[in-house]
Amino acid sequence: MRAVILAAGRGKRLGPYTADRPKCLVELAGRSLLDRQLAALRAGGATDVAVVAGWHAELFDRTGLTVFRNERWAETTQVESLLAADPWLRAGPVVVSYGDIVYSAATVRELAGCPHDLAIAYDPGWAAVWARRFADPLDDAETFRLGDGGLLAEIGGRPESAEEVEGQYVGLLKFTPETWAPLREAVLTEVAVHGADLTGLLRYLLRERGTAIGTAPVRGPWWEFDQPSDVEAGLGVLAELDQRERA
Repeated sequence: MRAVILAAGRGKRLGPYTADRPKCLVELAGRSLLDRQLAALRAGGATDVAVVAGWHAELFDRTGLTVFRNERWAETTQVESLLAADPWLRAGPVVVSYGDIVYSAATVRELAGCPHDLAIAYDPGWAAVWARRFADPLDDAETFRLGDGGLLAEIGGRPESAEEVEGQYVGLLKFTPETWAPLREAVLTEVAVHGADLTGLLRYLLRERGTAIGTAPVRGPWWEFDQPSDVEAGLGVLAELDQRERA
């Protein structure tokens, strides 16, 4: 298994933290997000890790990682960044991580072990996390429902009540070449997918193509650093993850 970190975007919502670097190179509590991501991915079973770079891509030259480039990062989305990693996605199973999240190695192992060719990690205890990040958790939450056998049944809509939210997608996915081939074709040819983010792509695959998407619950803490208020609120999560890594 390989892993790819999507790190091409400007990350404007994180304010001054990303003025001179992509989100995953932001250092918090003595370590960059990238350093923590690499530790979790490798301990979770990834033999090689690459990044898809765009904003300040030159900063990854010293990391020793394989670097794919989304040259049109300023005008495209995560979907086009995923296309940049096509050589790896064609070759074997790949775990894909957003560049602004941290998570445990146990979550990576849980996702990698999901029997479905396309799978996502989600947090069934999302409400506690969202309550720490937002005044009203439903303001930023999206619909998320599970179907038979734990397959994803709904994602990415605007919920009217908490009953429509059985969890939240956390920004970790798994692809195999068998799933990537038709997905790549959809991205390249379907107008409905143009300009979509990865959640929108998942929603499209469910509704329009009936794609089976497996789900894996997170194991241990995780956090997203999307806006400045997430930094202070997430320091405790970083400390817990660091402690688990040392154990």
